[in-house]
Amino acid sequence: MGINTVRQLRDADAETLRSRFSVVVERTVRELRGVSCIELQEVTPDKQQIISSRSFGQLIHDRVDLEEAVASYMAKAAENCGRRTRWPAPCMLHPHQHLQPETPQYQRAVTVPLPDATADTRVLTAWALRVLRRIYRAGYGYHKAGVMLADIVPRLSQQYSLFNAGAPRADALMRVVDGINQRYGRGSLRLAAEGIEQDWRMRRGNLSPGYTTDWRGLPVKAQ
Repeated sequence: MGINTVRQLRDADAETLRSRFSVVVERTVRELRGVSCIELQEVTPDKQQIISSRSFGQLIHDRVDLEEAVASYMAKAAENCGRRTRWPAPCMLHPHQHLQPETPQYQRAVTVPLPDATADTRVLTAWALRVLRRIYRAGYGYHKAGVMLADIVPRLSQQYSLFNAGAPRADALMRVVDGINQRYGRGSLRLAAEGIEQDWRMRRGNLSPGYTTDWRGLPVKAQ
């Protein structure tokens, strides 16, 4: 449309841009003209749920490989909130069979209320694997799995049960784990349940290089 600068965008016809693109573009144009259209959030609301889900690089038939994937996804979900909040429940697992018309289909999701709110990766992983073993069916090629942590509550408002005396020590341990992974890279320290080789991981042969975010992605001049 011949729009190459912010000024040209500001002076363009907002209605035309809306009809050709979207209402978001129209609001952007009006914001450039000083008309408030997009509400600002000074404080980001706390997350109510966290989902960690990925497709596999190949169909998985072995339950052990599925367990590694689910354990890895659960560790990522637990870490994503920085342990600042705790999760009472539920933990939901979504193992998906590869969706192809000529193959038998199987999908199952289970919601489990946890007895105590916790951000302990060990506890969450143990529950996730318990559920996975319950809903796993042999004979299918699994294409995807995932976990969801819901009903997230502030950590300071959590009331421990009478028999959960080890929670403070678990919090300290998780902070150490997070600190090591932040310093040396995610996954530097992880549960053995997540596996080592992780052949089930998504294929990344076409992943764009990270020239601006990863030292290893910088191009090197051939000698």
